Amino acid sequence: MAKDTVNYTNPLVERNASPEMSALFGADKKFSTWRRLWLELARAEQKLGLKITNVQLNQMKKHLDDIDYKKAARYEKKFRHDVMAHVHTFGDVAPKAAPIIHLGATSCYVGDNADLIIMREGLEILASKTAALIDRLGKFAKQYRAMPTLGFTHYQPAQLTTVGKRATLWCYDFAMDLEDIQRRVETMPFRGVKGTTGTQASFLALLDGNHNKVKRLDERVAKAFGFKNRCVVTGQTYPRKIDKLAVDALASVAQSAHKMCNDIRLLANLKELEEPFEKSQIGSSAMAYKRNPMRCERTTGLARLVMSLASSPTMTAAEQWLERTLDDSSNRRVSIAEAFLATDGILEIMINVASGLVVYPKVIAARVMSELPFMATENIMMAGVQAGGNRQELHELIRVYSHEAAAQVKQHGKENDLLDRLKADPAFAKVDFKKVMNPKAYIGRSPEQVNEFIAEVVTPVRRKYRKALNKKVELKV
Repeated sequence: MAKDTVNYTNPLVERNASPEMSALFGADKKFSTWRRLWLELARAEQKLGLKITNVQLNQMKKHLDDIDYKKAARYEKKFRHDVMAHVHTFGDVAPKAAPIIHLGATSCYVGDNADLIIMREGLEILASKTAALIDRLGKFAKQYRAMPTLGFTHYQPAQLTTVGKRATLWCYDFAMDLEDIQRRVETMPFRGVKGTTGTQASFLALLDGNHNKVKRLDERVAKAFGFKNRCVVTGQTYPRKIDKLAVDALASVAQSAHKMCNDIRLLANLKELEEPFEKSQIGSSAMAYKRNPMRCERTTGLARLVMSLASSPTMTAAEQWLERTLDDSSNRRVSIAEAFLATDGILEIMINVASGLVVYPKVIAARVMSELPFMATENIMMAGVQAGGNRQELHELIRVYSHEAAAQVKQHGKENDLLDRLKADPAFAKVDFKKVMNPKAYIGRSPEQVNEFIAEVVTPVRRKYRKALNKKVELKV
């Protein structure tokens, strides 16, 4: 199929989201799910005593996927109603079933239930990809669990950590996101068979006032689509808060990715860590030497989109009047689909980045050693005291030398010479500077914390999602 070069096309599909997520929100998935919903409703109604024949059911079953979109468009232009357009289109290919398609149902029976089915499947896709990302970050953290690196608070030099320990902070965010996504999948309710304003009045009439049969009808259809939970009550639509909860989970993934990518971009500027950079990749059309962090930059851009999209379901849920208004539909067609597509694109990029992070140990070590003299001063002072020195006198000497060394760095752009100043002073003659200047003496339990994190957080994820861990990602552009 030739690419449309005249009309606007969605870059989320063209440049970011995977084929599986793009297809999930495509027309075929949506309208074939509508037909499956009509089929399962008819099956359940037949089981409960309505006059629906196997011939009618078989006709419906044979035409679940052969949708004539041109005919549906003609019907919609005529009726100004998308659901009725597809009722008639389905009825044309299953003429014996036409009288019973959509029997007792309202438009939201197919529209809302299909949306819930699709969102649940979308969340399952994102759960698998989040697990794959956690796996990659776990491997990276383990590899670099003991490599000292300068920590930053307020983006100012702070105590040492390790490259691997820092990666666990990113990974932990995604692990919490995965728990949230899993919870949304497990608790996602089916709207079910509720009727026009949620009272089930039409089905009660069809089933001769038998309340038990109406309840069983609702249960049967929900079970046919694998839902354990059903909305206990609804208006015409399922509570739009469900959309808000689902998209909030996506916005949380976006926030985690944004934070991680910002960190990588800062570290790339320091030349300590970089995202993958391909052999023939061009960083700048003008500055040929550049290695721009374009993957992380693209991720932060998509992340802002998802976080902003999360406001739409929130406002839609708040705006619904009484049993429902229709001002939700036009918004939901865009905001929910794009939130899923963008989050999918984010995770595709992040898996790629985490699989190929480049570390520069010598740059990291040089920065550690440039700051370590200041951080080691307390240990140097204690070592001097143990060698017979006076704590207060040593403290004053270190204070004076530290300010002098800092002036050399800040005012003259010279190397940090604090150690040379201390070594030259007889008061510190007995201090073992080699021992106190070992960076690994200042990383605390970072390596052990990485091991514990992998055992407690990463390993259970790997165990649950082992089939998803070998996912290979090749970015579209």
